[in-house]
Amino acid sequence: SLTQSRHSRHLGACAAALARFGRGDGGDGGDRGDIGDLAVAAEQLRVARRELGRITGQVGAEEVLDIIFRDFCVGK
Repeated sequence: SLTQSRHSRHLGACAAALARFGRGDGGDGGDRGDIGDLAVAAEQLRVARRELGRITGQVGAEEVLDIIFRDFCVGK
């Protein structure tokens, strides 16, 4: 069903982000040093949380703003 395929897609994206977190990279193979590594790790965890949130219906403030500015003509 559509719901199952959507859940599968988001779960796969979550798993991929967690795998990148576990490897300690951002998927680009770059070496950024300690601070960059921490930033990349945090980003991968944020991506994983966002993908799970899309399954459970939990949406963060960033996503709400993205939707508002994408779907509505604000300031035009």
